[in-house]
Amino acid sequence: MGTGSAQLVKPGTAPAKGPDAPKPSDQPQSNDPRSDAPIVPDAEFDSALPPLSGDLNAPLEAMAPLPAPSTQAPATPATATAPATTLAGDVLPPTGPSDPQLAQPLTPLSSFDTTPLQTAADIKDKDAPEIRYETATKGLDKAGDGLEGEYKALSALAEGKGKAANATQVAARAREDEALAVRLLKSLGYYDATAISTIETIPDADKTKPARLKATVSAQPGRLYSLSSITVKADATTPPDLVRTQLPLKVGDPIEAARIQGAEANVSLMLPQQGYPFVKVGERDILLDDQTPTGAYTLPVDTGPRSSFGQLRTEGDPVFNLEHLNLFPRFKSGELYDNRMTDDLRDALVATSLFSTVSVEPVRTGTINPDGTEQVDLLVRQSEGKPRSLGGNVGFSTGQGFRAEGTWQHRNLFPYEGALIASVIAGTQEQGVSGTFRRANAGKRDKTFSLTAGANHSNYDAYDAFTTSVGVRWSYDSTPIWQKRLTYYYGGELVGTNESVYDFGQGKDVRRTYGIVALPGQVKFDRSDSLLNPTKGYRLTLNLSPETSVQGSVKPYIRTMIEGTFYYPVSSSIVIAGRAKAGSIQGVDRDDLAPSRRYYGGGGGSVRGYGYQRLGPFDPNGNPVGGRSLNEFALEARYRFGDFGIVPFIDAGNSYESSTPDLSSLRYGAGIGGRFYTSFGPMRFDVATPLNPRKGDGKVALYISIGQAF
Repeated sequence: MGTGSAQLVKPGTAPAKGPDAPKPSDQPQSNDPRSDAPIVPDAEFDSALPPLSGDLNAPLEAMAPLPAPSTQAPATPATATAPATTLAGDVLPPTGPSDPQLAQPLTPLSSFDTTPLQTAADIKDKDAPEIRYETATKGLDKAGDGLEGEYKALSALAEGKGKAANATQVAARAREDEALAVRLLKSLGYYDATAISTIETIPDADKTKPARLKATVSAQPGRLYSLSSITVKADATTPPDLVRTQLPLKVGDPIEAARIQGAEANVSLMLPQQGYPFVKVGERDILLDDQTPTGAYTLPVDTGPRSSFGQLRTEGDPVFNLEHLNLFPRFKSGELYDNRMTDDLRDALVATSLFSTVSVEPVRTGTINPDGTEQVDLLVRQSEGKPRSLGGNVGFSTGQGFRAEGTWQHRNLFPYEGALIASVIAGTQEQGVSGTFRRANAGKRDKTFSLTAGANHSNYDAYDAFTTSVGVRWSYDSTPIWQKRLTYYYGGELVGTNESVYDFGQGKDVRRTYGIVALPGQVKFDRSDSLLNPTKGYRLTLNLSPETSVQGSVKPYIRTMIEGTFYYPVSSSIVIAGRAKAGSIQGVDRDDLAPSRRYYGGGGGSVRGYGYQRLGPFDPNGNPVGGRSLNEFALEARYRFGDFGIVPFIDAGNSYESSTPDLSSLRYGAGIGGRFYTSFGPMRFDVATPLNPRKGDGKVALYISIGQAF
């Protein structure tokens, strides 16, 4: 700072006068504001500084107290035209009179209104302001026909159904759809894809109505990227190219997400079927080249060891021991591992209905077989389920009346899989009780042994019978989970029955007692797609039963029945179903047969429109007497919509006194049915009428039951 002196003068005051006033010669001679003369002399500035201490740890000096505010405002010169600058030591003037509201006491908290403010979510839809908008897309059709439909299914604008609270909400939805369009395009291999949305106002033709908005999402797919190379990083396999052949990708394919994920899933699916149960598909890498445009695809695969089946192990609830478990596998120890056989084993265990949960999984043993494969054991984890169950079946049909059947069973009363089944039938025309012992998987998977005893009373127009029977049967059956192409049964039956029968020689009804020994058998070939509700395929069934009737004398004969059904899907909702059936009894006269062993036609499972057992020969009293042969035909159009269905149908058939059926006297019935589809099968409601009725036939017949007619 330069030397010299200067006098600090407050703005608006005159220079000092008197002996201490500087002489004119001492005044600066220049009025230039850029003069080098110092404002404060160095000596005066230095003396104003507080003394400094050399001790860095010395306490700080206390600050001088601020002067108390003055209660009087200083006089302001009348000539002042601008606010004065306040210097240090001066007193600030008051800002003005205080607000009287600030002096009031605070309001008590208890007097405040604590009702929450209403948000937009609290406003009911009918009270909320609403605008309407239209949507449009551009450019998505360039990437494929199906993309636009997928976009609309996921679109935020479409989900809003053309309504929004305000334009901001419409714009937000449009931005979401921009990202959606880009994401979908990239999933198809368009990695340069872009999208932009625009919002425009469309005036309504009716000036009294508010204008509408139109949200348009415009997409530009750009170039389609394809695979330039395919590299699989995996250990050696047998055969050597196993992984690559199960990866259905080739150079030039578009880099489409669904295509690539499906190919990788195929590797995970097929390798366990060919000896590699522990395969793990790693994280793919696709290196894109935006100059080409292509992508280099690399897939790491950990195949794990090539394996073969070992032994079964088990843990958990001991529902089955290892001896019984070993009845179920369809593979032998040492065979190449195939996870389809593992799934089959689990399904067979589930079909027993004795487990709450059951799982089967491969476990490494480290044991190497002579062929180089590693032995893999299967661990069966068992969790016991409830062995008891109740079941029922209710139906009604014209001629047969109301019929209800209830069953109780314990599926594992005699381990393993020895079941006891009790059944009761209560109906307007049939009553009965029976008991059955059944051993499932008896010595062999799906082989069943059963022993049945029962008593029954049937009272129909054709006969009135009191019957007791004992039967034994061996069978190879389908299960709800495993439907087999070929099934069969064979067995023996002892029947004692007392029945009413019309004696044509005496011209009246009489009661006779019959003793019957039968050896029934059945073979069924099933190529349909479902046990309960088939929609395609066919079935062929042959029943054969050599029998001997003892009623005064021994009269052997043979009963045969053959039946074929087919199911043809016209569309996803319409199935054409047909049935043909023929039966014959050879070796005995009709009147020597017990009425309950004869063939009858008519009813819900036969020719609908006619009463139960009402087709065939009659006695002079107008009651059916049955015959030694039968033929039946049926055609249905099953139309299903959701859980409901409509089924128009036409049936034909008859029974005959001779042992050979013919087509000369067929009776026809037609009608329409309703179906309600459930998880255990369809509920059936059929109404039919006879097309060529005889005297005494009703005009309408009703049938209600569970399951399709055939």
